[in-house]
Amino acid sequence: MKLSRQFTVFGSAIFCVVVFSLYLMLDHIDHSKNPNGERIQKGQLGILQDKIDHLERLLAENNEIIGNIRDSVINLRETVKDGKMFPEGNMSQGDLELLPPAPALLPIHSEDCQFAARTYSKAADGVQMLDVYDLLSFDNPDGGVWKQGFDISYQDNEWDNEPLQVFVVPHSHNDPGWLKTFDDYYRDQTQHILNNMVVKLHEDSRRKMIWSEISYFSKWWDNIDEQKRDAVRRLIESGQLEVATGGWVMPDEANTHYFALIDQLVEGHQWLERNLGVKPKTGWAVDPFGHTPTQAYLLRQAGLSNMLIQRVHYSVKKHFASQKTLEFFWRQNWDQDSSSDILCHMMPFYSYDVPHTCGPDPKICCQFDFKRLPGGRISCPWRIPPQAITDNNVQERAQTLLDQYRKKSKLFRTNVLLAPLGDDFRYTEAVEWDQQFENYQKLFDYMNSHPELHVQAQFGTISDYFEALRKSTGMDPVGMNVGQLALPVLSGDFFTYADRDDHYWSGYFTSRPFYKRLDRVLESHLRAAEVLYSLTLANIQKYGQPNDYPAVDNYKLLTEARRNLGLFQHHDAITGTGKDWVVVDYGTRLFHSILNVKRVIVSSAHWLVLKDKQTYYHDPSNPVLQMVSVHIFFTVPRLLVVYNPTEQARMSMVTVYVTTPKVRVLNAVGHVVRAQVSAVWNDVSHAAADVFQVRSATSVHHITALLWIYSPSQPPVVRVTKGPLFSEVTTTFTHITHTLRLYNIQGVEGQSVEICNTVDIRGETNHEIAMRITSDLNSKDRFFTDLNGYQVQPRKTLAKLPLQANFYPMTSMVYLQDSSARLSLLTAQSLGAASLKSGQLEVIMDRRLNQDDNRGLGQGVLDNKITANSFRLLLEKRSSAEEESAPYSYPSILSHMSYMYLNHPLISMAVSQRSESPSLTPYSPLSASFPCDMHLVNLRAIQSKVRGGPSEQAALILHRKGFDCGFSNRNTALLCTTTRGKVHLEKLLTDLKLKSITPVSLSLMHTYNSDADPQEISLKPMEIRTYRLQLS
Repeated sequence: MKLSRQFTVFGSAIFCVVVFSLYLMLDHIDHSKNPNGERIQKGQLGILQDKIDHLERLLAENNEIIGNIRDSVINLRETVKDGKMFPEGNMSQGDLELLPPAPALLPIHSEDCQFAARTYSKAADGVQMLDVYDLLSFDNPDGGVWKQGFDISYQDNEWDNEPLQVFVVPHSHNDPGWLKTFDDYYRDQTQHILNNMVVKLHEDSRRKMIWSEISYFSKWWDNIDEQKRDAVRRLIESGQLEVATGGWVMPDEANTHYFALIDQLVEGHQWLERNLGVKPKTGWAVDPFGHTPTQAYLLRQAGLSNMLIQRVHYSVKKHFASQKTLEFFWRQNWDQDSSSDILCHMMPFYSYDVPHTCGPDPKICCQFDFKRLPGGRISCPWRIPPQAITDNNVQERAQTLLDQYRKKSKLFRTNVLLAPLGDDFRYTEAVEWDQQFENYQKLFDYMNSHPELHVQAQFGTISDYFEALRKSTGMDPVGMNVGQLALPVLSGDFFTYADRDDHYWSGYFTSRPFYKRLDRVLESHLRAAEVLYSLTLANIQKYGQPNDYPAVDNYKLLTEARRNLGLFQHHDAITGTGKDWVVVDYGTRLFHSILNVKRVIVSSAHWLVLKDKQTYYHDPSNPVLQMVSVHIFFTVPRLLVVYNPTEQARMSMVTVYVTTPKVRVLNAVGHVVRAQVSAVWNDVSHAAADVFQVRSATSVHHITALLWIYSPSQPPVVRVTKGPLFSEVTTTFTHITHTLRLYNIQGVEGQSVEICNTVDIRGETNHEIAMRITSDLNSKDRFFTDLNGYQVQPRKTLAKLPLQANFYPMTSMVYLQDSSARLSLLTAQSLGAASLKSGQLEVIMDRRLNQDDNRGLGQGVLDNKITANSFRLLLEKRSSAEEESAPYSYPSILSHMSYMYLNHPLISMAVSQRSESPSLTPYSPLSASFPCDMHLVNLRAIQSKVRGGPSEQAALILHRKGFDCGFSNRNTALLCTTTRGKVHLEKLLTDLKLKSITPVSLSLMHTYNSDADPQEISLKPMEIRTYRLQLS
């Protein structure tokens, strides 16, 4: 009774505060609109009407808050009524608090809604890719020698006042796996390229070279002696050798998630910092099949100033060439100022090989690829071979090449010209170095000694080119001010790519989906392991060093996992475009790393939950905690440790397999937790008698149909499971098992439908299988796909393009909307998606191709596996419609969180059945949930400079997500709030005692000076920031 009275008084007090606050807010609103005391020229009645409208809105909001308080009070009273909360047992309560119920109304700060709600204004000189796609007819007339372009002409005297400056940039494109595995390529080709590079660049100081893949470079570095290493350092210091981009690989840009894109960039840059002291300035991406603005943003955040791209739709290249917009500042769609700008060069022609880089005529350019001299292994397909340069032919050869250089320069706004010189795995043999460098040097010497030609030609690195370009336009050497000759600002992406005719590269958005799923599993486990490992190192410092925690061994396992994940981001790996045995090699690496990071997770979790740290010991053959994909055999009650890898408290489902259906689940304080026991099926219609599935909900700090694009030849088998926590319908067709599951729990998972498809098309010929979702939304020809799980790009289904051109990469989500609702499909793996009709979504699940596509692979895709794909389908009411024309869109907070839960499930670890069970205590490094829109991308231990293990530093990478408030925020089941982008680290991360927090560039290459309080971190919407933490 006394408790009830207290609640009543508490509720009344809050009501009084609310009413009084309303009065003060109205008073404040009236006077704050005009600080100078000027009254708005408006009738008193109008002002009164505004006041009344505002009061009604505030009252409506506060009614929800009062309802929310009432719900919380009722829930709290029920908890108290339950009586005994702390049973005996070997689970210590520690700091354990049961999660409070989620508020009925999600508390979002009004300022946090302004970012997505702002009105769109296009820059006057801006190029928006959505407009370009509307404008282009996508026809393909014959352009003459430049097949996909047009004839280029010039006047001889155009360079009289300002000579043409030509930078010939030697490069060798080394795929870390494609037709051979990474190791085989290294053995047969790459090591020889790098060995010859050291010798041949030292022979002549005018020679230059660029390199980009650190996966190969680091392997080579480990195998060379100190003398050769010193020679490499001298080449870098002299500017003869440049490392471009400096990531672990040159990543794919369609299927990759931004976590992995960042991770491979950090791995490469950290390696460079430790071994060479090099800080890359320029990005180099000649082979990814289409380009994303996410990569441009990440390079800019890492401190790079320039970038180059190549594989863009031939119609877009032709259009940009005609407008002289092949060089531009690439700006993010969501960016309102120029903070995300990076200077970008788009190569104008078909390929990055020599025939397509000196100028518009490949027949002529091929004659200047001196590896193809008669007698060699490769020749020119146009049947006119190169000639070695002699005193007799140098004049004619130089003028022929200069003609191509001049024509190419007419497509750009300056007199600085880039001419790459290389191809796949070039410069393997010493003779090729001599052929290219000696012949080109003779051509340069002739050009440069004839002032009437008005040309200055030399070998250069890619940054030499950009430096000269910036100088010629009066630009800042590294900054983004546009200079005297303004370059355009471009926003948008470059998907879907076509290299010729109607050959659209959209199949690789889905190819080999088994491995695309495996990639996500490793990403999720690696992040979980990184965070736990860093927390364990910090915790160990607090308690004193244990003898037994395998800090160095675990760091080696993490490093290997980072590198295997990084390798798989390569543009012939995650894309599914390698030879069968190369794909198996990638898959084996991913699988081994998943097993290894699980070892890091269990050994770290064991330390953190152990009550008496003195009793810690490490026994890899029989660990105390075991990650349970195996069955739990019952003889005595078993303890399960559950790890929430996300930064917000959550209520989620945990699944365990047991040997008896007679199971009761208790939480850490001894309360019975609702659980549902269901059958495990041996096949379509037979359940196992000895294994059962237990699902329990654990708290840790309008659609018309689903249709299939093919018609099954025989009737499907339908299986229905009903229960208190979840119900599901499983339908088995010839090629697919399709499960729809609904959860009846308080958490985020209760807000959407879970879809699981198990696909098997191994017996088919030239088959693609798709899931189509049909709704009554009036979405017209618009839909939205994400780019790399980082941002959302509006799409338009274009009738002028073939079907395959209207598919786009879906890394994390695709959605449709009209004025009243949004339907989102969230995915646990990258696949290709489209909306071929209004209200309809198509997702390609798997594809099988019996023949080669004539792009060099020399095989079809016939290594299909039985593949499980997971999704969540979320339907949300919309309360505010964004502008149709805006080139950006944002998920709701609930959509962001649903995606997080799908991709970062709770991790269960069973305590092993030993004679003496250790005493465990719950561990929480956070004093409260992170804000709803703040994501901890990674907490990554940094390698010690002197030894192989970890240092006392960690990289904290945070991302503030952009979200749309125009959706109902009632009953979202979320246990977080928003804080205008502010996070007080020391108050939140209570278990980390920090000596210092230093803001750094994304990959830790550059350190920024900051006057702000280092403890309080503030991020703008969409911003990704890295901080170097010094652990005390």
